[in-house]
Amino acid sequence: VQLQASGGGWVQAGGSLKLSCAVSGSAATIRYISWYRQRPGQEREWVARMDPGGSTSYPDSVEGRFSISRDYAKNMVYLQMSSLRPEDTAVYYCKTYYRGSDHWGQGTLVTVSS
Repeated sequence: VQLQASGGGWVQAGGSLKLSCAVSGSAATIRYISWYRQRPGQEREWVARMDPGGSTSYPDSVEGRFSISRDYAKNMVYLQMSSLRPEDTAVYYCKTYYRGSDHWGQGTLVTVSS
């Protein structure tokens, strides 16, 4: 399984960005999906996940501002981010869990200026 994240860039505080993640293989590869980020000097942290039934969860730091989604027809995963803050600056990674293993994308950089 290969994942290709895109959509990162520079945005002013309060703005929005939508990240995309193209996933190779069948629709089964995007049943368990999540997004993580790694802020400068910090460890990678989870920011969104969706289970096979479509239930989503988010940490308090992004709840109400971030939204994860997927498109089975295109085998794509998305992260809609709004009301962005400078502390959201990070490299964002998409991840799937498939056949007992985690599969990661290469990351896309999001920079939020104040």
